[in-house]
Amino acid sequence: MNDFVHTFTAMPTARPPGCPFDPPKELLDAREHGPISRYTFPDGHQGRLVTGYDLVRSILADPRFSSRRELMRHHPLVDYGDIEVPPAPPGEFLLMDEPQHSRYRKPLVGRFTVRRMRQLTERVEQITAEHLDAMEQAGPTADLVTAFAKPIPSVIICELLGVPYEERGRFQENIDTFLGGEAGDEEMFAAYTATQDYLAELVAAKRANPTDDVLSDLLDSDLTDEELKGMALILLSAGFDTTANMLALGTFALLRNPEQLAALRADPTLTDRAVEELLRYLSVAKQFHRVALEDVELGGQTIRAGSMVILSYNTANRDPERFADPHVLDLHRQDGGHLAFGHGIHQCLGQQLARVEMRVALPALLDRFPTLRLAVPAEEVALRPETADIYGVKSLPVTWDV
Repeated sequence: MNDFVHTFTAMPTARPPGCPFDPPKELLDAREHGPISRYTFPDGHQGRLVTGYDLVRSILADPRFSSRRELMRHHPLVDYGDIEVPPAPPGEFLLMDEPQHSRYRKPLVGRFTVRRMRQLTERVEQITAEHLDAMEQAGPTADLVTAFAKPIPSVIICELLGVPYEERGRFQENIDTFLGGEAGDEEMFAAYTATQDYLAELVAAKRANPTDDVLSDLLDSDLTDEELKGMALILLSAGFDTTANMLALGTFALLRNPEQLAALRADPTLTDRAVEELLRYLSVAKQFHRVALEDVELGGQTIRAGSMVILSYNTANRDPERFADPHVLDLHRQDGGHLAFGHGIHQCLGQQLARVEMRVALPALLDRFPTLRLAVPAEEVALRPETADIYGVKSLPVTWDV
């Protein structure tokens, strides 16, 4: 078993040459030696890197591990030095523990149920058709990111939050900046602040003139405007960026696996399974962090109180002890239970919305353009930097026969 053969001093980010969908080879190699490795952070802190499915899932459900931002002094890529990291702003519940976490999440749970999200299917179909019409009229080439992958989840999340769609440019570019992995610290902070400022204006507008949307529904609660702003930021960034990258990267993966693409075209009943397999295979949200609140025995090792733990989702979802032939994209796969949406109390609130959007948009795209293919060699597709929090493609040029 693992005796810490691997000790990391930097987070591996480089994807294998020619394999843009696979996790970094160093992480996969570490997993072969065991599910947990040492990790020395830039400031010298000794933490852990967890690459195995069972341990990642266990930690996500374990209240002895914290999500609180102020405890995460040690970032795998940044040395915070002596800077005291403040708690998460009000409403940004992803970086909180109980009971603060539930204070913000519980009012939203009923608005993101499976039933409610499925009721959105007709609207997602309409939006998808409109953008495919525009693609077809402007074709026979397109950047699938800007013509298809970004606008569909953008329209939906705007409507859910009551954001006027004509104002989407005010947040789309800023979200790309602070999640895209290319901006410097100052630029990222400026984009984050600009998004917060916009959402503060939006909450104030809802107070003055409520409409039929999630934010307006919450106005009668005891939540402050500052808390509503933070909650809106989580919903806006998560509801837009992750799904947009799944749609684009998922299409890229299908185009690079023609036998799987042919299977999906031949059997539309595979759609649900195909969505789950793409979520597992791609794991665009690559990693999350936790901090041990007490000494914890895990994987045959003691994780000391205060130690930070990096949870590698993309290797957990490629764990051969959990998934047969894990590096193969197999739309007929039977072994489900991926961690693409996390697990435990922080499991993605909008996972059903993402599923609806993918189940509608991907088959519609393939049906509309039976000859869809890359317009550039695969190695020329512009990928997001490996350091980005959410992995994906920056641009996906495609073409089709007319």
